[in-house]
Amino acid sequence: MKLVVVSAGLSVPSSTRLLADRLAVAAQRQAPAEAPAEVRVVELRELAVDIAHNFTGGFAGRELSAALDAVTEADGLIVVTPVFAASYSGLFKSFFDVIDPEALAGKPVLIAATGGTARHSLVLEHALRPLFAYLKAVVVPTGVYAASEDWGAEGLDERVERAAGELVRLMTGLSLGRPARAEVSSGTSAAAVFDGAEVVPFEQQLAALRPAG
Repeated sequence: MKLVVVSAGLSVPSSTRLLADRLAVAAQRQAPAEAPAEVRVVELRELAVDIAHNFTGGFAGRELSAALDAVTEADGLIVVTPVFAASYSGLFKSFFDVIDPEALAGKPVLIAATGGTARHSLVLEHALRPLFAYLKAVVVPTGVYAASEDWGAEGLDERVERAAGELVRLMTGLSLGRPARAEVSSGTSAAAVFDGAEVVPFEQQLAALRPAG
């Protein structure tokens, strides 16, 4: 399954990229052997000029087009931004403004951010989650925020592992549910069987979460 990491860090080295790499490694580690995660990283810093040209000229260059295709075709996304003015960075928002508004519909997304102080941790709920809800993506319950004091402290590794696990479970349901090896009756719908394990289609998982009536 294809996992694409979008990192909006500007410096080299970047704490944003460091967090993105930790999340990607955790997702790879938790991915099932029958569906390993193939990771591709999109560094927005390298695409800043192309993104600006796309806005002014309406044409995406070769590298930006490749990045957009990778995001569109991914089974899941990890998106990480530094906090600027209590929100995501302008570069981060500009990249997702370029993407077709329907391209992320139903796609699992893990949101994460970095900042200098823990006071900005609500950026996950007040900025990132609403953005991807608008894009109709499925945002995993656990977001990961890393302030300067979080590096090396207790708690960050646990959040990384939990969020990565949630993303992998959604991605696995999508990627294994498509090429169903066989079908078994599961109530009024069908569930895929992969190597003896039942894999419930993602749409069916969502339906089970909706309140009855």
